[in-house]
Amino acid sequence: MPRLTDYRVLTFDCYGTLIDWESGIWDALQPLIHANRREDVTRQRGLELFARHETAIQSAHPRALYPEILTRTHVAIASELGLATDATLDRAFGESVPYWPAFPDSADALRVLKHHYKLVILSNVNRAGFAASNRKLGVDFDAIYTAEDIGSYKPNPANFAYLLEHLREDLGLERESVLHTAQSLHHDHVQAKAAGLARAWIDRQGLSAGGDWGATAVVAERPEVDFLFATLGEMAAAVRAEAG
Repeated sequence: MPRLTDYRVLTFDCYGTLIDWESGIWDALQPLIHANRREDVTRQRGLELFARHETAIQSAHPRALYPEILTRTHVAIASELGLATDATLDRAFGESVPYWPAFPDSADALRVLKHHYKLVILSNVNRAGFAASNRKLGVDFDAIYTAEDIGSYKPNPANFAYLLEHLREDLGLERESVLHTAQSLHHDHVQAKAAGLARAWIDRQGLSAGGDWGATAVVAERPEVDFLFATLGEMAAAVRAEAG
């Protein structure tokens, strides 16, 4: 069985793993909901619509920066719910990433993990969006690769090919050294498995115990993972215990 300490680098999804994007998304939908007096729209419904429309828009517009993806997603959500929106509301949603909160355990866990691994980001946002989130996380990452750099969005296999190529070129690290650490089965684990990467599932939604999919698109078959933790803090504690 693999051990956590067998790896030299943790490659992270950010949104859903380190940053609480579901709370951020739901908060950013409130102006639209309140402007239309539609208190019947539930968090679960809002996040489900976000997952479906964001996925489709990223696939259709792979080179669009993430604020534009979010803006288009807001328009699509409003249309499906029959809600009136305008450019101001759409743009505010598109620019909401800097306001999305970190999970309470993220910064402390990252500081622990930084003692044992190189830390790398593979994110679906743009560079400016991640820079705003990074200020909440409290560590310096060894490399940051975004959809803006790559020209496509996960789960496109090109994003993981880019990750592996640049880990080798930038940090001298091969596939066997990598433990991909992420919440999203759709964005990360299916393609990370296809890319031959070891995987740690940070199951923030409790899907392994029957939770809902939230803002993440459903996958037909859940891939096996090498490690499973409910939080990043739980993973950091396991690393510290294993390392002695």
